[in-house]
Parts: sequence; C-alpha cells; structure tokens
Amino acid sequence: MKRTLATSLVVLAALTSAAPRWNPQTKKGPGHARVSLYRVAPGQQLAFLNWLAAREEVAKEAGIPAGQLYAHLDGDSWDYLLIAPVTSSEQDGKFDAIAARKSVKTGFAASLQFRDFLTFHTDTLVSGPITAADLVAEAAK
Repeated sequence: MKRTLATSLVVLAALTSAAPRWNPQTKKGPGHARVSLYRVAPGQQLAFLNWLAAREEVAKEAGIPAGQLYAHLDGDSWDYLLIAPVTSSEQDGKFDAIAARKSVKTGFAASLQFRDFLTFHTDTLVSGPITAADLVAEAAK
C-alpha cells in the first residue's frame, strides 16, 4: 500500500509540473501526456539510458517538447518514470524523418530494440495537470 501511494504521489507531483496549467477562462482543458514506468533488465541500465538519450535528441530537433525522466531512489520496483507529451501525426513524421537521418530505429525495429532493455514497462495516457478543486468545479457545472 505504501509503495502504491508513494508511486501515485510521485506521478501526481510530476504531472503537476509536466504540462501547462489548465485555464478554465480560456475553455482550454488540461493537456495530455503519456506516463511510462520502466523496469530495466540487469546489465542494461546504461544501454537503455543511451537509447532514451538518442531519442530525446531526435525529439528536440523535431520540436517535440522534452519528456521528464525520474530515476527511482527508494520504494516500488520500477527504475525510471517518464512523463512525455502525446505527439501528433505531424510530429511523429518529423521524428521518423530525423531518426532515419541519424540511424535511430523507429517502428517495429525500435519496438524490438526497446524490449531488449526491459523486464517490464507500462504506459498510461493521462490528462492534466489539474487540481482536485478544478475538477470539482467542472463537475458542478
């Protein structure tokens, strides 16, 4: 129970700083992000981080906002938590073109490479950041 609560608090704190704040006056809702937890295979820590770093470089060149990576210190069994923006088809196309130029794998080849580094991972699509008070106000409408 403590591990689940600690992980939830880390995710909540990270999401609070991950995206622009929702402004009800503009009628623009909260942003969307992908929260990923990774448990890296023994001996693959540096290789996994290098893989992520290469993809960060491509994303930066493609104009995709940087994700936020958190390294596990204590508690649950994950190694890294990544909060990254949900990308558009246009951004994905730019990413793929730049990745091809830099010999960074994409598609199924990248998926296979990715799985070589991990013993477990999970991805969750989220909406936020938003406060509980903002959600209560929306529910009252």
